[in-house]
Amino acid sequence: MTPLVSILIPAYNAEKWISDTIRSAVAQTWQPKEIIVVDDGSTDQTLEVARRFESESVHVFNQKNRGAAAARNKAWSLSHGDYIQWLDADDLLASDKIARQMEVVNPGGSRRTLLSCSFGQFMYRPCRARFTPTALWCDLSPAEFLLRKLGQRVFMQTAVWLVSRELTEAAGPWDTSMVFDDDGEYFCRILLASDGIRFVREARVYYRLVGTTSVSYVGRSNRKLEALWRSMQLHISYLRSLEDSERVRAACVQHLQNYLIDFYPLRLDLVKQLHETAKDLGGHLQVPALSWKYSWIKTLFGWGWAKRAQLFLRNVKWSLLRSWDKALSRINGWRFAGTDL
Repeated sequence: MTPLVSILIPAYNAEKWISDTIRSAVAQTWQPKEIIVVDDGSTDQTLEVARRFESESVHVFNQKNRGAAAARNKAWSLSHGDYIQWLDADDLLASDKIARQMEVVNPGGSRRTLLSCSFGQFMYRPCRARFTPTALWCDLSPAEFLLRKLGQRVFMQTAVWLVSRELTEAAGPWDTSMVFDDDGEYFCRILLASDGIRFVREARVYYRLVGTTSVSYVGRSNRKLEALWRSMQLHISYLRSLEDSERVRAACVQHLQNYLIDFYPLRLDLVKQLHETAKDLGGHLQVPALSWKYSWIKTLFGWGWAKRAQLFLRNVKWSLLRSWDKALSRINGWRFAGTDL
C-alpha cells in the first residue's frame, strides 16, 4: 500500500499565516495524506480560520495553551501516517515537497533513514526566498550532521524533515519543558535513532522570518536563555554519545564559543558554566567580541548598554526590512494560492 503521510501543524496566534500554510499542505501532490492542525489556545482568530479548511483530509483540534511542544505531541497522538511531516503555522511547503522525498524511499529498505531537503528564508514574499546551501545540505551520518551543526552554527529548519513513524516512535515525545529550541533538541533524538540522513535537494520548504516575535528569538528572556543552555548541553551529550574524539570535543568548544555572547553579560552564572564545560572538553573560551558599531558603547557605558543597543538596533532593522517587504508584496498584489511554489 502507498504510505500515508501525516502533515502536523501546531498553531498559536497565527491568523495572518495559517491560511497559506494549510493551503500549502492541501496542495501537496502526494497521496494519500492527512492534515492535522492543533490550535494551542490562540487568542486571535487562528482556530476559526483553520476550521474553514476542514474536510475529509483536514482535521482541526484545539486545546488550552500549553506551548508548541504540547501541541505537537497532541497532533502526533491523533495521526495515523506512515510518515510524519512537521509544519509550523507560518511556513510553507512546495507542492511537490513530500512527493520528491518519497521518491527516494525504498519500499523494502530501512525505515530508519531520515529525509531532509532544501529550505529558503522569506518574510512576506516566498517567491523571493533565498536558498543558501550549508554544510548540512547533503547525505550525512548522525555524528557528522551534529558535528557540523555544532562546529559551524548551522541548522536545518523543522519542516525539511520527513520522518517515518518508526523513527518518530523511537525518538519519544517533544519535551514540553523546553521553551526554546525544542525542535533542535527533538530532532537530535530523531537523529540518534536514525541510520543516517538522505538529502533531497529538489524538495523545498519556505521558512518565514518573523523577527523578534518568533519563538526562536532569545533576546533578554531568562527562561529562553536557560532553555538555550540546557539545549546546548544536550546537543553536546548527544554528539559525544555517538563519537567522543578530539574533533568532536573541538566542535563542542566552538559551539560554546559561538553562543557565549547570547549569555553575556546578562547571565554571568551561565557564562561561568560555559567556561567550565569548555575546560572539561579540553579547551577554553575567549571573551565575546562586539563589532565596531557597539564596542565604543561598551567602552563608555559597559557591556550591558552595548548589548541593549545591539538588540535594539537589530530589532529596528528587522522592523524596517519587514515593513518594506510587506509593502512590496501589496504593491505587486502577490497572494499565495497553494500551488505557487
